Parts: sequence; C-alpha cells; structure tokens
Amino acid sequence: MLTVEKIGGTSMSQFKDVLENVIIGKRNPDEMYNRIFVVSAYNNVTNWLLEHKKTGEPGVYVQFLENADYSIGLDSLCQRLLLINKGFEEIGLNLLEAREFITFRIKQAKTMLHSLSKVLASGYVNAEDICLAAREILASIGEAHSAWNTVNILNNNGISARFIDLCGFNDSLPLTIDERIHRAFKGIDFSKDMCVSTGYTKGTEGIMRAFDRGYTEVTFSKIAVEVNAGEAIIHKEYHLSSADPNIVGVDKVIPVGRTNFIVADQLADIGMEAIHPKASKPLELADIDIRIKNTFEPEHPGTLITKQYVSEIPKIEIVSGTDKVLAVEIHDPMMVGEVGFDLRIMQAFAKFNVSYILKSTNANSITMVVWDNYKSRELITELETIFYQVIVERVALVCVMGTNIALPGFLYRASKALYDNEINVESFAQSLRQVNMQFVIRREHYKKAVIALNDELCVGKN
Repeated sequence: MLTVEKIGGTSMSQFKDVLENVIIGKRNPDEMYNRIFVVSAYNNVTNWLLEHKKTGEPGVYVQFLENADYSIGLDSLCQRLLLINKGFEEIGLNLLEAREFITFRIKQAKTMLHSLSKVLASGYVNAEDICLAAREILASIGEAHSAWNTVNILNNNGISARFIDLCGFNDSLPLTIDERIHRAFKGIDFSKDMCVSTGYTKGTEGIMRAFDRGYTEVTFSKIAVEVNAGEAIIHKEYHLSSADPNIVGVDKVIPVGRTNFIVADQLADIGMEAIHPKASKPLELADIDIRIKNTFEPEHPGTLITKQYVSEIPKIEIVSGTDKVLAVEIHDPMMVGEVGFDLRIMQAFAKFNVSYILKSTNANSITMVVWDNYKSRELITELETIFYQVIVERVALVCVMGTNIALPGFLYRASKALYDNEINVESFAQSLRQVNMQFVIRREHYKKAVIALNDELCVGKN
C-alpha cells in the first residue's frame, strides 16, 4: 500500500526519534519504500521567517514590509538554521553539504526579495501582491531546509531517498499547485525511492494566499490525491485524544481510535485541527482515509478518520474548545417577526471576512461566537453603528463531540457536570445532526469545564 505521511515541525525537530520510530522502525529493508513523506519546517523556523503564529513577534517578512534590512535578518536566520543542522550530525547529516544547500537557497531568496523591493519602490504595481509574493518566498525556505536535510540523512543511512522540491526556486514556469505536484511525481517508482517532499508548493494561485499557515497539510493532501494513496498519515507528538492532556493530565486522556470527517470538521472549526479543513475535503472526496499517529508510540495504530464511520455504541469521543473567543449579541426589539433581519448581520460578517463558530437566537436577540482577533474587533465596531444594541463578552467555548451522540441523556450529563462544578452555561447550540454540543461559558471556567466533561463523559462510563 502506498502511503503519504506528514511530519509536523515539533516532530521534525526531534528527527532522531522520527528516524527510529517512523521511518525505520521494525521494518525490513524491503518494507522501507512505497511511502512519501511531506515535511514541515523545523519547530519555530516559520515563525522566524514570517511572524510568530501565537505571539505575533515579527520575523524576516515583517522586516521586508517595514523596508528594514531583511538581508541581515536572513543572515541571522541562516546561522540559526546551521545550528539546527549541527544537532543532526550524529544521525548522518553531512554538515558541509547541508551548509552549501541552505546558504545558496537563502542567497537565492535575497536576490528575489531585492528584485521585489525594487519593483515595489517603483509605485507602479499592486503592493499587496508584491508583499504576498515575498511571504511565499520566505515561507518556502523552512520546508526546503528540513526536506533536503531529511533526504541527506536517509541516503547516508542506506535508504534510497529522493528530494521533491516543490518550492520552484529553480524554474519560472507558471504552474498551478496541482500542476507542479503532478509534474514532480510523474514517473517515479515509489517501490525503489522514498520521496521526501517540501510542505510548501509554489503555484500561480499562491498557497500562502489561499491557505496561509495551513499550507503544509494542503500540499500533503494534494500529493495523496495525486498518487491515489492507500492512506494519508499525519505524525504528531501526541495522540488525537479525548481531551487536551495539558489540561486534564496524560493519565486522563483516551486515544480516540476511530472517528469520521464530520467530527474532524468540528475540531477544525474551533481551531483544534486534526487536519486543516481545506486539506481534509480533497481526501474525503477521494475516499482516502486519514490516520493520526503519535511519533513516539510507533506501535500504536493511532486514530483512523474515515468517511463512513459511526460508532456502534453511543459515546462521546472528544471534549475540546477554546478560551479565545467573543460572544457577540445583537439585540433589537424590532427583530421579532422581521424576515431577513440576520441577512444584514451576515453582510457585515462577509465585509470583514469573519465567520462565526456558534449561532443562537431568540425572538429579538441573535448571539454569535467569533474568534477574539483584530478582524472581529473591526466587525464589532461596524455592528455597533448599524444595530440597536450590541453586547460583547470575552468567553470560552467548550464542545462535546462524537459520531454517535444522538442519545437521550448526553446533554443532561454534560449540563450536570458543568452545574456540579458551578459553571453556568451562557449560551448553547446543537444542530439536528447531533455530532457536537457547544457550550458558551465564562472564560475563566474553560479548563475546569474541559476537565469536568472529560471526567464525566470520556473517562467515566459513556
């Protein structure tokens, strides 16, 4: 069976474990192939190149935007990458060859960025397009670095590996993402070469423009569809579990084992991605199953995500959520009975490119939960100029999910678990499909709520 396997940045930074557990494991030499690996940049490298995903700390990209000396920023980055390389010498990385590759790639990037800055300075072009092009160029460096290193290590360990560079630094062909992937994998005998691909793919549509930081999983998904993989495997540093072990404790989580794409979508909607939703859809349509595995427990089968799976036994599979959301309530006495009132609300949401996670209504109020970020703040300012009363509260959202939870009693048990822990439900939503119960609670109660629901519904008897 041909598999396409993604390795995340945290796991890549512990590549000795990846080599021993994931790539080699207990396989015989003839079992080593028919696998394609799609790799992320090493941990934090993309943050250094662009900006920190969580804190917003500026990287080289911000230096380019601010017309600062990004060349010095790239030189500093190069030294960091060479230091990362040194950590892999003991497992076979040729430091001299690795230095030559990444220093030349960064030199190429400098040349491209210099040309873009000159074009930008002319004032005759769309500045946004130029800045997005710079973002694409910088993002690709991290994946090229980790993928090239991986191939070098594998070859030096006696594994025939091939570097699939989808970054397009050495050609000017106006290919789409799909076309570039098709050309790169055409004619390869996967039974003889282990392919290691960059998680970044250059394309005319711009993978960063379309998917931003989720681009590695999109590349992974498109490769799996292109080669008609038997299975798409994601290696993480943890299992897809009943709850976040950092909140409830490692001893209180249960690997999910099996679930379906609908539940995976629910997770993605609250930012707890098993896989990026725009990456999962092509796999779902191609009927390619996804397996989430723990890099450090290679013998464990992990969690299989399929299209058709529904648990035979009603049970809660996952408790998850976020404490980084806002509840926005629009109240208007004239709302009752007015057809299309919420159309005006949705037009404002569309204008600011904001989507809601939860929506709950009564006769003259509509409550929506949105991410707590600058776009939502801009939206709220607009809503306050349009509607009678807009109330905003900093809240948390905790969700109870499963493929088969349409059973009397689950809602009662969930609500009682919250009640027993003195947690009030500020708002609630559940669709007819009944795969996800969403509870809006006060932000300071988030961790306590996750622990309570996991104890009652997952660790306890379903």
